[in-house]
Amino acid sequence: MLTFGRYCKRRFGKRVRKIPIALAGFTCPNIDGSVARGGCIFCKNESFSPTLDKEPKFALKLNPKMTENPLLETQLQQLQNQYHWQSDFHYNKFGVEKYMIYFQSFTNTYAPFETLKKLYTRALELPNVVGLSIGTRTDSVELELLDFLGDLAQKSGQEIWIEYGIQSVYDETLKFINRGHGTENMESLIQESKKRGLKVCSHIIYGLPKETKAMMLHTLDSVLKWESDGIKIHPLYIIEKTMLANLYHQGEYQPISLGDYIELIVESLKIIPQSVVIHRVSAGVRNDTLLAPKWCFDKNIQMRSIRDALRDAGIEY
Repeated sequence: MLTFGRYCKRRFGKRVRKIPIALAGFTCPNIDGSVARGGCIFCKNESFSPTLDKEPKFALKLNPKMTENPLLETQLQQLQNQYHWQSDFHYNKFGVEKYMIYFQSFTNTYAPFETLKKLYTRALELPNVVGLSIGTRTDSVELELLDFLGDLAQKSGQEIWIEYGIQSVYDETLKFINRGHGTENMESLIQESKKRGLKVCSHIIYGLPKETKAMMLHTLDSVLKWESDGIKIHPLYIIEKTMLANLYHQGEYQPISLGDYIELIVESLKIIPQSVVIHRVSAGVRNDTLLAPKWCFDKNIQMRSIRDALRDAGIEY
């Protein structure tokens, strides 16, 4: 299996650590009312953003139609500060010398084009950075931005990944989770990104409401057919004060079991080609906001169980 760690060692000759960045002003089109309100039913974005609670909150939220961004200087300073304290930590504790900046929180292309150009360019200028990874949605990326990113990657010689939150290839699922878009442009955006020399990682979730194991594996099969360069899989877990938490408390949703999740991961790794980079096969929240499943509290337990099952299936991970 080509894990992200092995890929980076092969590509850059050294261990590479992803540095997650959370910047003021970013939101999502299914939060601000552009396509929906409330965000995805499982989303309490702070849970995905370890740096978010370390920064002051700002009422202003960006969108691509804005002509000015009064937060830009603050964002550039946050980018630099968050990068330096995290990279210093990983260097001092683990000896890591190379980093990829991961624009993680919310939809990181949902902002004025000039803002995005300045943020991405500055990120690649930071010391010991070998590339970027940009988390976004397929309804929030314009071809103009892909053109810019393709040129930036070529001129800088650094690697740029676009991480698309696919989640599911079933429109009924996307509607139920309040995604605010369907599957109509998923394949085309992946192909357009690759045409410009960008790497594409597709995020998918196992355990979404009303989905069967066959449906989940079909989502994986679809993003592989669309020629994703990387795959990120994680279980759906329930965070307090989310719409999914309400369904859980009402008995209308039961999370995926550890046994079923491991079975799906084993089946998934059997069909993922050796050339596709596996960015992640586990996820969790190690704090008291996690309601269920409790096995998502500790990713070490997840990975130990997954590795044991993969070993039994003759798969090295």
